[in-house]
Amino acid sequence: KFLWQQRKRMTKNSYLSRANNKDKKFLRSYINSNSFYKKVSFLKFKQLLNMIKDIVFDFGGVLIEIDTANALRKFNNLGLDNPERYLNSYKQEGAFYALENGDINADEFVQQLSQLCGRELTYDDAFEGWMGFVVKVQTEYLNWLQDLRSNYRLSILSNTNPFLQGWARSSSFTPDGKSLDDLFDKLFLSYLMHCSKPSDEIYLKMLRDGNMRPEETLFVDDGTKNIEAARNLGINVLQVKNGEDWRPALTRYLEEHKRIS
Repeated sequence: KFLWQQRKRMTKNSYLSRANNKDKKFLRSYINSNSFYKKVSFLKFKQLLNMIKDIVFDFGGVLIEIDTANALRKFNNLGLDNPERYLNSYKQEGAFYALENGDINADEFVQQLSQLCGRELTYDDAFEGWMGFVVKVQTEYLNWLQDLRSNYRLSILSNTNPFLQGWARSSSFTPDGKSLDDLFDKLFLSYLMHCSKPSDEIYLKMLRDGNMRPEETLFVDDGTKNIEAARNLGINVLQVKNGEDWRPALTRYLEEHKRIS
């Protein structure tokens, strides 16, 4: 009865628009006959409506393990008093926020940081401070993700800045010389988008520019506010913890939302 009601509500094109090429072949063999509704189980029908096609990852806390306390020490050593006023694990304030939001560039940040520290600083000084966040690049996880690229588009959505991305988007990022651009299909970076998580704007830009549907997109992040914001927009979410191995959780999620084969 449920499937018959869906047939009345949904057209042939609406079914096919949700399917990849493999699924379209399956659907076309049944779409015009009642046997389609008899042979497709409720589970497969539900999967068809909820197939994940895009997986979007946060950067810090997911793809790299971070240590906010160490970054605070680094900036304090540069002369920044009470750096916790400006820095936390998920969102920055003052010049730090302006940098990540794309309101100022790297050179302007160095100038403002110099003023805050009371002495002239260089790009390398600021770079050292930002790199204080980085504990470990999860290269094992990054390599594991490459096996998923045959079935899913992989992207990054991150509140980040040109200092960290200058490193991450270079051959210095991994031991085998691969950058984020080599490992992911699309990068959505706050300082280039001029907006930051958890604002609706950054998620909507990501969906639009990435040609994504929220119901077909899975967002993986370690920040509760970021997860809640994505969920409120209809995006599927998976919250993980900084430093944990999230591969088993992601595998389980994708199995539950497996494409029809």
